[in-house]
Amino acid sequence: MLTDQDRIFTNLYGMHDRTLKGAQARGHWDGTGKLLQNGRDWIVEQVKASGLRGRGGAGFPTGLKWSFMPKESDGRPAYLVVNADESEPGTCKDREIMRHDPHTLVEGCLIASFAMGAHAAYIYIRGEYIREREALQAAIDEAYDAGLIGRNACGSGYDFDLYLAHGAGAYICGEETALLESLEGKKGMPRMKPPFPAGAGLYGCPTTVNNVESIAVTPTILRRGPEWFSSFGRPNNAGTKIYAISGHVNNPCVVEDAMSIPFEELIEKHCGGIRGGWNNLKAVIPGGSSVPCVRGENMREAVMDFDALREVGSSLGTAAVIVMDQSTDIIKAIWRLSKFYKHESCGQCTPCREGTGWMMRVMDRLVRGEAEIEEIDMLFDVSKQVEGHTICALGDAAAWPVQGLIRNFRDEIEDRIKAQKTGRVSAVAAE
Repeated sequence: MLTDQDRIFTNLYGMHDRTLKGAQARGHWDGTGKLLQNGRDWIVEQVKASGLRGRGGAGFPTGLKWSFMPKESDGRPAYLVVNADESEPGTCKDREIMRHDPHTLVEGCLIASFAMGAHAAYIYIRGEYIREREALQAAIDEAYDAGLIGRNACGSGYDFDLYLAHGAGAYICGEETALLESLEGKKGMPRMKPPFPAGAGLYGCPTTVNNVESIAVTPTILRRGPEWFSSFGRPNNAGTKIYAISGHVNNPCVVEDAMSIPFEELIEKHCGGIRGGWNNLKAVIPGGSSVPCVRGENMREAVMDFDALREVGSSLGTAAVIVMDQSTDIIKAIWRLSKFYKHESCGQCTPCREGTGWMMRVMDRLVRGEAEIEEIDMLFDVSKQVEGHTICALGDAAAWPVQGLIRNFRDEIEDRIKAQKTGRVSAVAAE
């Protein structure tokens, strides 16, 4: 159970002053120069000890990622790139940080960049985030004016520049290497790995790409100590986490709570329960649209962290919880996601370029019930031919919702096909 004193994001709802003065009153930018005096290695070790795992979806240990950056420069500059291209359907957590608590991110950029020997950082913000960009730019300007970033940042003797780059609304640019391509002014298309960004990233220089939340929590971790942060959540799933709960709950919200909070407690405590009660819960997508859905009865007992959700056949992802009650046409809901991934595929890899369109067209027929029962298995097979056969994870992201639907709601698909064949119902047509 997270108390208000333990919350890192003290202005998630915008109730307080988001300016530098307000942020400092709430404890941000407190002794940042002193933290930097402890040196690069100390910062990386503290982040490692805290158990912080990346908050962008993959859950890779953040401190470990930072340690991949070269210790000594070979003459090339190093960069930190913050991934603020929050385009996953259902996900809206980073948006609240940038809109209401932007100084947590600006301070985090300074500390993380210093830890990796980067004198410049870029925040790549999603094209649709107009007001968020304005709030963030205002915070960056304030930090420059106050001498917190720029030349001799926080009086530490370290020069640091922070730039805000605005995307054009392409989902694929949330993939780290496509994001780097876009930052360089090229088409947002993922690169082959290796080389990984830590070896050759932005402009061919050592680069680390991190999610907004991963960077914004680091100053507080350093101030309060890694033991404090790792006291929340289960082992290997440490810290506090921002959850974005949407869909059929009484009070949809974005809230910060401890990792490993039981799903039922999260919904009851923050969302006022499921619309129509727990018996009305049909399915939950626990981590943004690219993770498989889970049947309601299996989700009720689940724990919200990386390892526990794997046990119920899904993933924590970005912790964007999409709740669906019995009124949901689950086949149509997953069809809508298929349509999204088909639209957002960059077309570089054949399995994804062809497979996403193919899956969407089969889903189209499944929604109407105008398919054969055998096509369900065929669709599953094709999703397996897309998954894992592409440069980036968009192919997986397109395949997993479809696989989750077939695994959990096969009976509904079959019933609709049979009903259509016998002419019992006018099938629901996909708009």
